[in-house]
Amino acid sequence: MANQFMRADEVAKELGISRSYAYKLIRQLNQELKERGFLTIAGRINRDYLKERLYTAESGVKQNVGLQGRKNREMVCAGLVP
Repeated sequence: MANQFMRADEVAKELGISRSYAYKLIRQLNQELKERGFLTIAGRINRDYLKERLYTAESGVKQNVGLQGRKNREMVCAGLVP
């Protein structure tokens, strides 16, 4: 059985991003969970919540001219990057 939580190294590998950017995503997602009343663990993200946020977009494509590359566009589309 896989661990319920992913660390930044695993997120970085899964998404093909740097470890520092993975930490940034984890902080953002954990903040969302805190606002919804969940307890979080610094530096880790619930595997199911990450997949939910990555692969289900609520409001379509968002624009961010500072991001380039396919992976970043996908994360913008998923709503992970403002």
